[in-house]
Amino acid sequence: MNTIGHFIGGKTVAGTSGRFSDVYEPMTGEVQAKVTLASKAELRAAVENAKAAQPAWGATNPQRRARVMMKFLDLLNKEYDSLAELLAREHGKTIPDAKGDIQRGLEVVEFACGIPHLMKGEYTEGAGPSIDVYSMRQPLGVVAGITPFNFPAMIPLWKCAPAIACGNAFILKPSERDPSVPMRIAELFLEAGLPAGILNVVNGDKEAVDAILDDPDIKAVGFVGSSPIAEYIYGRAASTGKRVQCFGGAKNHMIIMPDADMDQAVDALIGAGYGSAGERCMAVSVAVPVGKATADRLMDKLIPRVEGLKIGPSTDLTADYGPLVSKAHLEKVKDYIDLGVREGAKLAVDGRGFTMQGYENGFYLGGCLFDDVTPDMRIYKEEIFGPVLSVVRAKDYAEALRLPTEHEYGNGVAIFTRDGDAARDFAARVEVGMVGINVPIPVPIAYYTFGGWKRSGFGDLNQHGPDSIRFYTKTKTVTSRWPSGVKEGAEFSIPTMG
Repeated sequence: MNTIGHFIGGKTVAGTSGRFSDVYEPMTGEVQAKVTLASKAELRAAVENAKAAQPAWGATNPQRRARVMMKFLDLLNKEYDSLAELLAREHGKTIPDAKGDIQRGLEVVEFACGIPHLMKGEYTEGAGPSIDVYSMRQPLGVVAGITPFNFPAMIPLWKCAPAIACGNAFILKPSERDPSVPMRIAELFLEAGLPAGILNVVNGDKEAVDAILDDPDIKAVGFVGSSPIAEYIYGRAASTGKRVQCFGGAKNHMIIMPDADMDQAVDALIGAGYGSAGERCMAVSVAVPVGKATADRLMDKLIPRVEGLKIGPSTDLTADYGPLVSKAHLEKVKDYIDLGVREGAKLAVDGRGFTMQGYENGFYLGGCLFDDVTPDMRIYKEEIFGPVLSVVRAKDYAEALRLPTEHEYGNGVAIFTRDGDAARDFAARVEVGMVGINVPIPVPIAYYTFGGWKRSGFGDLNQHGPDSIRFYTKTKTVTSRWPSGVKEGAEFSIPTMG
């Protein structure tokens, strides 16, 4: 059986901790590999390699760093299909969905190729008498990313590509559930000309995470995962003086107004609610039809679509979605469905009994649809992270606006309507970080920033786009005056530019 180690100092190394975790093939339920869980000493070895390599990389001019990014982009495109197959085998998502995972990561690498422009500072000539003022962006040094299982290509690339382009060295701690794609990304970066030690991949669990948070040489940490862990990482890392960005859970609503194109809305709900088995932080998990007539029309069209979802192994190119990532997660989602029934929600479509012929031990779950869900229910309040959609009926627009605004999560939201005034008002007033208008999954393009509000995001700066450059650099401002023609003598008042 294959054993996955770490990538430290430009080479794959075996783990020495003696601790391992199983890596499953979700479509069969079989263990396909074991991954080594790093000790504090192994994490420290990665930091030492990164710390030694970073000064020279940081001193490399941005144009040459961009060339490495371009070569890496070329290699990613060449290995697109093989990476998607590798990702699908470990995660469980279908190969077309895995390709989407990689593509959204590629787009941030493309953005990072513009680093010569993105890192330009500012300059003011003659800010005062014979005084010029300018600013420059400089790398932080060694930074780290802790990434989740649900996007094993996209989110590591969102984190490491801007950081490395800015001149930092990067420590990546990916999910131990699907570590192979991050390991391959590190190998491709090395092949693209990235110096050894600039990107290190350390596989591990909480011991490795805590070592990252406490290490004095790591200057910044980015995280994506659940909100309780995001809050823990944010607090512990910030207490040691690190710069931190942490993104947590979500409960994304989709508002369906009475004038919406119902067929378009149902198509959007099916794809956004059940794609990738609902294992997306931007999945729509709450549908909010406005008015009884709208709700009844929605349910009439939605029920047969959920019942007709095609679930299959990851290799089935025609499947709508594949298995969940692990047996433990499958049982957790089923527990939430049981809870919803006990809470009094109407289970309009029950997928708990689904089995996949020939893959009976795989981690499959049929699509589930709840109606008559109310805001006091836990299945509404908490993130389920599975193929489960809840319908909360709103009597009017004001109630529909209030639901996502008052929810503790504020990641993404969407409204489907033909009314431009309603859409504009909703976008301006809803208390959520990313808004879609007739777009169900409003993930911004790479040159805008991605980030939620409230308990969906901890920290001031978001992922990718301009915020990523700000997060991975520090600004130095220089005020300069040359002595020729300058009046001599001490000045005891605070300097001014007048």
